[in-house]
Amino acid sequence: MIFASIKKDIGAIYHHDPAARNIEFILYPGFHAVFMHRFIHVLYNIGLPFIPRLLSQLNRFFTGIEIHPGAIIGAGFFIDHGAGIVIGETAIIGEDCAIFHNVTLGGTGHHVGKRHPTIGNDVIIGTGATILGPLTVGNHVRIGANCFIYMVDIPDHSTVVGTPGLIVKQDGQKVRIKPEPTQFTEE
Repeated sequence: MIFASIKKDIGAIYHHDPAARNIEFILYPGFHAVFMHRFIHVLYNIGLPFIPRLLSQLNRFFTGIEIHPGAIIGAGFFIDHGAGIVIGETAIIGEDCAIFHNVTLGGTGHHVGKRHPTIGNDVIIGTGATILGPLTVGNHVRIGANCFIYMVDIPDHSTVVGTPGLIVKQDGQKVRIKPEPTQFTEE
């Protein structure tokens, strides 16, 4: 399963990055971070104390990308440029997603249990986007650079831009929708 995900991750590099040539992907810090996370996550899931967290911090030191060992990441995940990325412990990222540098998938500090975003399949998150809280971003969503999404769910097939995030396209139609805050329950 891990190796199938890694193979799909490599394919995602060539799909999303027109500059990728030959086997250069082995030099990409995003690839290193995701590759290592796949093994670290297994150690985390079997309940091994301390070691997964230590390895994730070493991964962060070498790549500049912080992925908590508990984060769940689907196959075909691509991180472009990587620096400054933070992915929290309870974040879930679907398949075939891409994120750019300086993206945060973080918590608010006000929740227990599920604290971080759930990202659907085929989502692209632009440079500098910040997505906070136990919210859901649907499938086939595009999030613009420097977008700020806080405690609101984003429906499938949407494009979101701005601070705070504003849905400007949904189901192929231009719209202008300010998402309403979602009522989240404490676990």
